[in-house]
Amino acid sequence: MREKNYAIELRGLTKTYGRRRGIEDLNLRVEEGDIFGYLGPNGAGKSTTIRSLLGLIGFDAGEARVLGLDAKSARAKLLREIGYMPSEAMFYPDMKVKEVIRFAADMRGMDCGREADMLCERLGVEREKRIEELSLGNRKKVSIVCAMQHAPRLFVFDEPTSGLDPLMQAEFFRLVLEYNARGTTCFLSSHVLSEIKKYCRNAAMIRDGKLVCTDTVEHLTKTSTKRIRMVKDGREEEFVYKGDLNELFAGFAGHDISDIVIEEPGIEEIFLHYYEKDGEQKPGDVPETGRRL
Repeated sequence: MREKNYAIELRGLTKTYGRRRGIEDLNLRVEEGDIFGYLGPNGAGKSTTIRSLLGLIGFDAGEARVLGLDAKSARAKLLREIGYMPSEAMFYPDMKVKEVIRFAADMRGMDCGREADMLCERLGVEREKRIEELSLGNRKKVSIVCAMQHAPRLFVFDEPTSGLDPLMQAEFFRLVLEYNARGTTCFLSSHVLSEIKKYCRNAAMIRDGKLVCTDTVEHLTKTSTKRIRMVKDGREEEFVYKGDLNELFAGFAGHDISDIVIEEPGIEEIFLHYYEKDGEQKPGDVPETGRRL
């Protein structure tokens, strides 16, 4: 059996901000070639983890190794081999898009013109516009190009699809899958469960700065519970249902159902399952909860 190579290894990683919560004693491994999801609600510690492993902020204790190198001592070398996309895309507002993209390539000492052309075409990036003229979604597309154009060994994405319309979200993930097929590892931070479930193979959950669990996505998100939103007899209703959907539909007999949406439970509801009082982690059905509007 071949020895596993890890793109990311965190051992006891801890970062605090005075009295404010950061991350505490994180132990995490991401195998090379994986598309790894990092799930957690806003403020859970996802961005702190990413900035620590990239060497962008110092951490208080523990160790972070990326692509086999120490994140602190080899930061400059690592950043040339990583495609990092922060949650908020910030660029010099007076620069044209094409100048920003070229600047990002020049910082790595690389000619990325051909790859940048392909990415701009796929994402519909308007290169002659200035950054200050762009919407949030269009700035996000520029950020994607800057992160991907040098075809790095590792992608690190922090909430990459926020601000993108559904068509661009789909195109973004098509690109991720294409680069992954060529060998690029992807570490994807998100609070959107559906993204992680659809595109990632393994994932970790973090909350309040502590790692809750790490497992395959299939195991982590396995649940028979569904969130139901509907208009029944002219009234809007929303509830979480755990059980046989056929029995649910049978109960609608004699009622006027003018609209119905059935979807996966929200991430907070999934998290409830991993925060049982006894501390046990039992992937499966999340607790049944519900509310009606």
